[in-house]
Amino acid sequence: MDLPTLWFWIVAALFVGYFVLDGFDFGVGMSLPFLGKDDTDRRVLINTIGPVWDLNETWVIVAGAAIFAAFPEWYATLFSGFYLALLLILLALIIRGVSFEYRHQRPELAWKRRFDLMITVGSAVPAFLWGVAFANIVQGVPLDADHNFTGTFFSLLNPYALLGGLTTLLLFFTHGVYFVALKTDGEIRARARRLGVRASILTIMVAAGFLAWTVLAFGTLLGTAFAAVAAVALIGSAIANGRGREGTAFALMAVTIAAAVLALFSSLFPAVMPASNDVANSLTIANASSSTYTLTIMSWTALIFLPLVLAYQAWTYWTFRKRITRAHIDAAAH
Repeated sequence: MDLPTLWFWIVAALFVGYFVLDGFDFGVGMSLPFLGKDDTDRRVLINTIGPVWDLNETWVIVAGAAIFAAFPEWYATLFSGFYLALLLILLALIIRGVSFEYRHQRPELAWKRRFDLMITVGSAVPAFLWGVAFANIVQGVPLDADHNFTGTFFSLLNPYALLGGLTTLLLFFTHGVYFVALKTDGEIRARARRLGVRASILTIMVAAGFLAWTVLAFGTLLGTAFAAVAAVALIGSAIANGRGREGTAFALMAVTIAAAVLALFSSLFPAVMPASNDVANSLTIANASSSTYTLTIMSWTALIFLPLVLAYQAWTYWTFRKRITRAHIDAAAH
């Protein structure tokens, strides 16, 4: 395997980490109106991701930095062509992060509800737009001979991309609901399990349509295999949730998201930004990558620091592994 190919799959792995980890953060944020019956409930929900949400977001920063260094042509085309969509994602993430920190600064319920709404919106917008963005990358966008995006923001909102956005929205929502069931107890846990049953049915229907479209229109043998794994794991997660096995349901949903992301990257390979108007204008791992020297330095850096990051993240999750209940919130308030 040459270095450009290696880094293509490293970028894929970074997005797998981001969507699996920040995906359930988005899901918890979107679940606030459904599972939070009062302020204590909503504090329980937020506290399930409180110690880890900002750490989970670092995966997308690393992924963006990896694209910038390993595939500068891809980075330039992607971030200029998808500028408005990525800006909306960034603003939503900022709003969500600010809301986590400020909702408890004043005791008034109206103050907290405004920030709870911002958390929900700040979770739903990225969950939807990431799916729109990746669906467009797989499908291809209009590029000129200099690899400049020649479409508009609204040309990105095509049927395939919108279905991709709805798929990621529902996958992340269900992933988050499973996480709430795994991390809470009592009535919130029971409500999360019931909501997970309803959400999983809709998620399976929408995800099946998107994966089938992807395989039929853009699929490769490897992409089809990953799509099959995603489909089986998604159905398995729904069954596990229905049987009250929260850990299994959450783990299988993580496998679903990981396999779905790998299916998209497999369908994309060896291109990184296909041109829908002229194949000759497409960006591939060959014409978009950095020099061998740059990729070699990056490889050694990743080999040294990535295991440290993974170890730190694993330690964080182990430290905050216990369930959170209303009693914990009430005790902290007094």
